[in-house]
Amino acid sequence: MSGVSNIIEAFIKNLLENADGTIEIQRNELAEYFQCAPSQINYVLSTRFTQNKGYYIESRRGGGGYIKIIKVSINEYEDINDIIVNTIGDSITKNKAFDLIEGLLEEDIISQRESDIIKAAIGDSSLKCDLALRNSLRAYILKNIMLILVK
Repeated sequence: MSGVSNIIEAFIKNLLENADGTIEIQRNELAEYFQCAPSQINYVLSTRFTQNKGYYIESRRGGGGYIKIIKVSINEYEDINDIIVNTIGDSITKNKAFDLIEGLLEEDIISQRESDIIKAAIGDSSLKCDLALRNSLRAYILKNIMLILVK
């Protein structure tokens, strides 16, 4: 299934790029186009187009329902320092942290090398401590790295 998910993700990202960051699509039409179940479309949207990755999704159910996807450029925020601090908070899971890093990479705010270094620094194998402390420590390290990188 991940092959289909990758294809759907690439298709949606291409649509977003060609439409200047905002598209409206119908879930059923997209599922029909890819010959998959609508739940597959839901899966792609809920895992690959999250707020942490810089996407906003609006959904309307029903016969005329649609999905509106907006790619929010990190550069559009007035105060990126505030966004990073509020997004990360006092604790962050590895998955959410990696999503945030991927979003910064996609926006060309950080390089692939910087992304790899940050992921290595905040990954579970680097933070050998209790889980509750690990997510707090990860947040602290990530906030400090991000605040330096975006200046």
